Amino acid sequence: MESIKTIYKIGHGPSSSHTMGPRKAAEQFLAKYPNQQYYKVTLYGSLAATGKGHLTDIAIQNVFEEKGKKIEISWQPETFLKKHPNAMQFEAFNEKNESIVQWKAYSIGGGSIIGEDDNKESIQHIYPFKNFQAILHYCYENGIQIWEMVNHFESKEIWDYLAEVWNVMQEAISRGLENEGVIPGVLKLPRKAANFHIKANGYTNSLRKRSLLYSYALAVSEENACRGKVVTAPTCGSSGVVPSVLYYLKTEHGFSDVKIIRALATAGIIGLVVKKNASISGAEVGCQGEVGTACAMASAATTQLFGGSIFQIETSAEMGLEHHLGLTCDPIAGLVQIPCIERNAFAAARALDNNAFAILGDGRHRITFDTVVETMKRTGHDLPKIYRETSEGGLAKFLNKYQHEH
Repeated sequence: MESIKTIYKIGHGPSSSHTMGPRKAAEQFLAKYPNQQYYKVTLYGSLAATGKGHLTDIAIQNVFEEKGKKIEISWQPETFLKKHPNAMQFEAFNEKNESIVQWKAYSIGGGSIIGEDDNKESIQHIYPFKNFQAILHYCYENGIQIWEMVNHFESKEIWDYLAEVWNVMQEAISRGLENEGVIPGVLKLPRKAANFHIKANGYTNSLRKRSLLYSYALAVSEENACRGKVVTAPTCGSSGVVPSVLYYLKTEHGFSDVKIIRALATAGIIGLVVKKNASISGAEVGCQGEVGTACAMASAATTQLFGGSIFQIETSAEMGLEHHLGLTCDPIAGLVQIPCIERNAFAAARALDNNAFAILGDGRHRITFDTVVETMKRTGHDLPKIYRETSEGGLAKFLNKYQHEH
């Protein structure tokens, strides 16, 4: 498995795979071929189908315009390349209008990019584990918690990095609770986080606590939709789940930043296992790979904070993913707004429920986390592509029909 840093990337929304990834690919291509006459990029599959809503073209154009270069963008939503649904091809042209080099790149989720000749096996791995069972065995044999295992394989700077991640997460919540107005896009969707937070203070007991949790998740997700600075956890589309749960636990239960950063490490390991053995890309496996993974991460972090064993942590994470199996990715108008924003809030609440369920048990369960990861992968591949971030089915299709009729 890779470093935890690959799960927690700091950047700007609204989409890690459709905005952060393409921008990164554009930067790599331009850095390698900086002195050509002009450039062209062709977007395929999901990148083309929902690229305008995700601001893919703007992300790429900004890279070239910052260097004073011209870029032409071509859209081919009906063409899906075999390697991954989020595909793009960059071309550089000389003074004679001749294409001198072409490069295919794939945005595989969470802002990660691979080239035509790359695959998951070619990525540098620092953890020697194939699955979560191997991690549990290692921790049990060494008498350590999952977060302690991180010390054995990551460099010491990982803790400074996670501290920065936690700061960015909290800042996104703070901004999201203050900012109001309409989120950019054709849906004219109003922000809700600030209103939810104000109303929460008028409630008592469980309704107050749940309202606060919702407001934190909405705050981050709305910031993401407005191109704000967020952390992929594991993606931009699911970036509200983990920070909202951890911020709630800090403010309502008094957990220290040190303990929360350790919980972030454990959550990162959960995300890495899913990324290695399945996918965190909505275009590849649907939203179960994004919000489902985020819920599993938040569930594991919560159970660790409340003193759960490594086996109870696995139980909590397993439920977080299991009960999101089959979740489709059908963003309306290709925007990371409906159903994405509210989905983050509900996944955050479910993470707390998963923790309670796991803590009440003894950690023994029939379905392992590895089993549900493999199930999620197969389920995602069985989903028709219209339910994998193309805005051609589900809620997106019915809204398009409604708008046409009215």
